Amino acid sequence: MPDPVRNSPSELDQLPDRDPQETAEWRESLDAVTAHAGGHRAAYLLRRTLEHAERSGGGTSGSGHDTPLLPKLLETDYLNTIPTAAEPEFPGDAALEARITAWNRWNAAAMVTRGSRYGLGGHIATFASAAWLYETGFQHFFRGKEDAASGGSGDQLYIQGHASPGIYARAFLDGRLTEAHLDRFRQEAGGGPVEGLPSYPHPRRMPWLWEFPTVSMGIGPISAVYQARFNRYLAGRGIKDTAGSHVWAFLGDGEMDEPESTAALALAGREGLDNLTFVINCNLQRLDGPVRANFKIVQELEAQFRAAGWNVVKSLWGAAWDELFRLDTTGALVRRLREVPDAQFQTYATRDAAYIREHFFGADPALAELAKLLSDAKISECFHTSRGGHEPRKVYAAYRAAVAHKGAPTVILAQTVKGWTLGSGFESRNANHQMKKLDNTQFRAMRDLLELPIPDSALEDGELVPYAHPGADSPEVRYLQERRAELGGPAPARRVHPVALPEPSAKPFETLAKGSGSQEIATTMAFVRLVKDLMRDKETGKRWVPIVPDEARTFGMESLFPSAGIYSPLGQTYDPVDRDQLLYYKEAADGQILNEGITEAGSMAEFTAAASSYATHGEPMIPFYIFYSMFGWQRTADQMWALADQLGRGFLIGATAGRTTMTGEGLQHADGHSPLIASTNPAALSYDPAFAYEVGVIVRDGLRRMYGPDAEQHEDVFYYLTVYNETKVQPPMPEGVEEGILRGLYRFREGETPDTEGADGEESPRIQLLASGTAVHWILDAQRMLAEEWGVTADVWSAPSWSELRRDALACDAAQLRGEDRVPYVTRALAGAPGPVLAVSDWMRAVPDQISQWVEQDWSSLGTDGFGLSDTREAARRHFGVDAESVVVAALARLARRGEVKQETVREAADRYGLA
Repeated sequence: MPDPVRNSPSELDQLPDRDPQETAEWRESLDAVTAHAGGHRAAYLLRRTLEHAERSGGGTSGSGHDTPLLPKLLETDYLNTIPTAAEPEFPGDAALEARITAWNRWNAAAMVTRGSRYGLGGHIATFASAAWLYETGFQHFFRGKEDAASGGSGDQLYIQGHASPGIYARAFLDGRLTEAHLDRFRQEAGGGPVEGLPSYPHPRRMPWLWEFPTVSMGIGPISAVYQARFNRYLAGRGIKDTAGSHVWAFLGDGEMDEPESTAALALAGREGLDNLTFVINCNLQRLDGPVRANFKIVQELEAQFRAAGWNVVKSLWGAAWDELFRLDTTGALVRRLREVPDAQFQTYATRDAAYIREHFFGADPALAELAKLLSDAKISECFHTSRGGHEPRKVYAAYRAAVAHKGAPTVILAQTVKGWTLGSGFESRNANHQMKKLDNTQFRAMRDLLELPIPDSALEDGELVPYAHPGADSPEVRYLQERRAELGGPAPARRVHPVALPEPSAKPFETLAKGSGSQEIATTMAFVRLVKDLMRDKETGKRWVPIVPDEARTFGMESLFPSAGIYSPLGQTYDPVDRDQLLYYKEAADGQILNEGITEAGSMAEFTAAASSYATHGEPMIPFYIFYSMFGWQRTADQMWALADQLGRGFLIGATAGRTTMTGEGLQHADGHSPLIASTNPAALSYDPAFAYEVGVIVRDGLRRMYGPDAEQHEDVFYYLTVYNETKVQPPMPEGVEEGILRGLYRFREGETPDTEGADGEESPRIQLLASGTAVHWILDAQRMLAEEWGVTADVWSAPSWSELRRDALACDAAQLRGEDRVPYVTRALAGAPGPVLAVSDWMRAVPDQISQWVEQDWSSLGTDGFGLSDTREAARRHFGVDAESVVVAALARLARRGEVKQETVREAADRYGLA
């Protein structure tokens, strides 16, 4: 009887078929295999056929772009991608490299264990599982900064943060660190004859060694993708040939759960970034247990990467498994490996051969027969230690396949045992991430396993475990140094060759200083016009890197499209819909604009690559990343901390700033707190300019400090400017205000004494109004109203940076603790200014309140605390109590509290303005 499901019309039956008979024959063949050999055999044949088509090109159109005609297999069998027979010869001295790795393993464990006596902690198990993944790269692949083929850039290495002890141990072996350094692991505060070693890769703490901060999980992977892309961008624009530079990112399988880890995989695949390799240490464990307890993380990652267009190389099994695979004539072993969940396989790594015989091989009669041919020792070797990530020959084969692959990035999925060589108390244990030390009994077992010449007398109970070094002239150290010399010097390493950029023409800044006449423009547009002019500079214009997450038109940047072009490695392969317009959408292989799509995380990663290009490539670039204010520090502050750690330089522009200026967008989009978050980052110079000329002064200062003619004085800072979309007439710059703009406060307009001076000759009440950004316009209106309607004199102060005022004051406080007499700038600037101080902001009150304790006058503030809302600017400002009328009433209330105006006056003003 016909099978109604198998013979029912399918979606494919509706497609045109030029040879239905041939199609039927293929289906019948598949049905016959299923009937006679089982579904496993049918699936095997289909898989092998698709793999053959994919590898031979039979699954592509044969056109210039090789358009796929067949869907890619997203998963392959749970086997090594490169069979043992296809592995290249290992080119190194295997014995010496094993010795070097043993020394590194020992010293990494000793360093963390010795530090534990101070309660400092550290991670041992991660490097123990990944040691060969690093060592093989250092010996044979990773290019240093002296490598001529990479033009001094070398390879960019994103080291997994928890593996840092192993990298320090290797630097100790090659002579770059001493025992004294290792003994100061995680001890950076106390000073001393040698520098303390930071816990993780922190370039700001150790700028000669680390290039990239990676331990904030997820940031390393996305940063590596955009670093590889930025390398291509530099080449495409003719700034530097980066063809000899490769990006390597070392990641944990648990780390791949972070959304940032996989956010840019499609970009890397789409743009064919074959200068990028991810090495994912698949030890199947995250911090507290299995990564995918009931599933298989390797298979999941393979599908994810292959779907994104990556080349996937799996290195899962060591050479000991070769015998098992040869004996597997039925495919039962391969099927069993594919179905066993990770948590169970982790258990196998901790159990004896009898348990494995029963629970692994006993699940299938064919496997039970196969197990009879295996000794207990063989089973234990395979399931306890033999992993592809632990054997240098297999790691080498995977790495060579990665660098040889063209047209796509490569991910290497290397299976390891977490805590390998640390003993049965560590290996594959759920708690090993939190285990910070070994006792001397465990060290003796580790010494015997690694065959290190360390005497028992050095490992007596109660004694501090020693560091071990074969000697500066030993075969191991000579070999290590010779290999690094051939590959271009030590790695990882960060080198800065100071490059000064000439000062740009003064004309663009002078234009802003003149004001806008009668024309109303927003500070966002003032910034864009300034940068557009600076990008025309013959000397430095090409070094500007505009970055925008698909909002260029919102910020008035579409005028840059046809002139600067949008970077695309393919150029423009289509006829743009607006080609007949002046400001058409132009993509180009040498385009200058990085229009990242709707990805603030990707934009920040690109910004970081550009901002540190002065060190990574010896090519200073001037990135500016412009974004919706709310989607900067709130969404990507972690990356901004990494930017600071990486000593990045450039301009972050929070556009459409303020809680009441971006109308109509509602609760989440109305930003009232970004400057407060920015103030927590020591490397961020945060400014909230009110006028176009302030923008010019700040940008000019930033160019001088980060890129100026005196290269030795360049500062490792970045600028954060908030700019607004509210158009205003921009006044000309008053004389002598530049210092006040940069330091954070200056008097913009002194109040005039009103005509309503008292009959007894007393001066009118006086108040100091401080504001930043668009709020300066509110207090200017309030100044006029106070004078004309209430007989109060108000001085108006612009405060472009509350946080710079605070930092100066904190520095003065610190100086006082050293016995120095220093007065904060804000205190001196306001000294003698009569009356109380009222600070007003389009940000929450905590932003201006940062400086309150250093203001000697009575202090009060107004701000936009609470959630944002959708309404007109006027209604929103009235709602938050920051509009000009609210400022007037608040000012009168402060004066009434001092007895300088009557309380009835406050009530009268509130009634008049509808605030009562």
